[in-house]
Amino acid sequence: MKLGMVGLPNVGKSTLFNAITKAGAQAENYPFCTIEPNVGVVQVPDERLQVLHDMYNSKKTIYTTIEFYDIAGLVKGASKGEGLGNQFLSHIREVEAIIHVVRCFEDDNVVHVDGKIGPLKDIETINLELIIADLELIERRIVKTTKNLKGDKGLQKELDILNKVKATLEQGLSARTMDLTPEEADFVKTLTLLSYKPVIYAANVSEEDAAGGEDNALVKEVQEFAASENSGCAVICAKLEAELTELDEEEKAVFLEELGIKESGLDKLIKASYSLLNLISFLTAGEPEVRAWTIKKGTKAPGAAGKIHSDFERGFIRAETVAYTDLIECGSMTAAKEKGLVRSEGKEYVVKDGDVILFRFNV
Repeated sequence: MKLGMVGLPNVGKSTLFNAITKAGAQAENYPFCTIEPNVGVVQVPDERLQVLHDMYNSKKTIYTTIEFYDIAGLVKGASKGEGLGNQFLSHIREVEAIIHVVRCFEDDNVVHVDGKIGPLKDIETINLELIIADLELIERRIVKTTKNLKGDKGLQKELDILNKVKATLEQGLSARTMDLTPEEADFVKTLTLLSYKPVIYAANVSEEDAAGGEDNALVKEVQEFAASENSGCAVICAKLEAELTELDEEEKAVFLEELGIKESGLDKLIKASYSLLNLISFLTAGEPEVRAWTIKKGTKAPGAAGKIHSDFERGFIRAETVAYTDLIECGSMTAAKEKGLVRSEGKEYVVKDGDVILFRFNV
């Protein structure tokens, strides 16, 4: 999974990126500090893997990962090439979802590109640039499709959808706010529209608000806006996350507990991204390795098998499946089998989060 972190200059985007990836990207108090996208690969925390590792005395434990892209900040006019706009827009096209860092803290020592704090205005600035870029793309596509329609009347459906998208964008609304049929959604996905990508708004608060950021009036504005377009929202404190990187896991847990914070910003963003993108994880376990695999919710057993290797999907016979909680309660796969908790599932089985699976297949 590739997530692109975006935001206006000086909202705390690169500070947050550094903290959650420990990649050491620049984070300075001036616009356009980040030019090329820095990339950090982060393991998705999953306590279940360590438990399975201990149960099987496995040689390897492999966590699923997320690639975070710290994409250059932008200013009004980016869609027309202002600032680093063209680079910014091209980098966004490569990610599956956007983490839009929004400043929800006051600090006279940190310059705001517009001179004053206003999260909704910041959101509007970036969203509008994406909408303008999408509108240009859609208009070109409409011209092309209209021309080709003379020789292929089957393109009328596509043209109708394109005009529907155009009408939405012209209202200043992101494509992701549209109410689409499944058929329309499948086509719109192929257009690689910037404003159609799922978004998580990361409301960046001060250390004072880190434990109770939901009470921050600016955060509430962001949460309400996110809900209006079915986007995700996570309250984080980039400065605090940076401090956490200096601590080991035990110290980190104590520090968060003392502050009354239940989970780190990274954990919040990962949970929000899994929920937004409709993802779950199934597990494989044995003496050679234990591993987590990320799939779309609703994936059937052969598709999950194909995540491991295409041969598994082509030659799929069955999936020997047990729920993680059942396996742990029993203490071993043998005991789970004796209690009848290990099931033999066929091609129509829909994999659930936490399923521990052994795939049987023909080569």
